[in-house]
Amino acid sequence: MMSPRVPLILSIILILPVAGWAFGSNSNRPPRAAPRTGAYRLHETPPSSAATESASSDDAALGEPICVYETVTITPSGMNDGEPPRQAVSVEDLTPRMKAFLASSGMRNGVVHVISRHTTTAITINERESRLARDVEDFFLKICPPDDRSSSERRKEGVRYLHNDIELRPDGKEEAERCRDNGWEIDDPDELKRWRDQEPINAHSHLISMMMGSSECIPVVEGEMVIGQWQSVLLVDLDGPRTRTVGVQLMGYR
Repeated sequence: MMSPRVPLILSIILILPVAGWAFGSNSNRPPRAAPRTGAYRLHETPPSSAATESASSDDAALGEPICVYETVTITPSGMNDGEPPRQAVSVEDLTPRMKAFLASSGMRNGVVHVISRHTTTAITINERESRLARDVEDFFLKICPPDDRSSSERRKEGVRYLHNDIELRPDGKEEAERCRDNGWEIDDPDELKRWRDQEPINAHSHLISMMMGSSECIPVVEGEMVIGQWQSVLLVDLDGPRTRTVGVQLMGYR
């Protein structure tokens, strides 16, 4: 009677040559082709000179490339000189300033990018209408009501955010270093107190800004921003009134 181990041994003997072919060392396999590099890695050969000339003529038809940037300063409507922020929510229309910048640049086709440069403001595209602006304030302050330690008239009893525990900040070495990078010598106890005193109780403003977003990108065709009849590019200040800045960059052809 054949031992049950014999078929197993025979199977191993038969499989070994196949396994050696499939899983053998690299020395027994044909060398792999080196990955292609360079601008034409998806082509067997670089484009012909005729194709390059055609691309150049296409660029010429589009016009002269342009990439320009401007920082736009926004003073909120209704803000009084020297008035301290009171954590008010306001909506400012950026559209006229952006159109003026676009016209002065001469750009005909491309895109315009706009970004808020603050952590308690937001950028959005919607209708500029005063009663809607009040709806925006009511809606978001119901979702994120101000801390009961806030100076806001809309503060809500019992609401507390960790960010507003000013006496515990900066929280850790990284945050301390960020304060120093921004000009606050917080290792000096007096300077640390001054920094804490000027910090607003505004965690809700940060949270609403994250929900709304901080930038927009708008196509430009034939020298005009492609926005709807009732659309405007809006800066929503969630911790104002304050003088604010936004960055506007144009990229395209003129």
